[in-house]
Amino acid sequence: MNANELRDKTPDQLRDDLVNLKKEAFNLRFQQATGQLENTARMRQVRRDVARVNTILNQKAAAAAQEG
Repeated sequence: MNANELRDKTPDQLRDDLVNLKKEAFNLRFQQATGQLENTARMRQVRRDVARVNTILNQKAAAAAQEG
């Protein structure tokens, strides 16, 4: 997931992405705990994507607060 792609999305779309990423992170943690996780690098990728989405949401909120 690219930060430029995220900036083009609306806050509602970003929140939906965030929910999906958190669900995926939960499923990956569950797979790791049961020994079924094959792609361990995906956990790091998802964690960083969650942080990226949160950062963009915060930037959009700050920009909206400055305008209004």
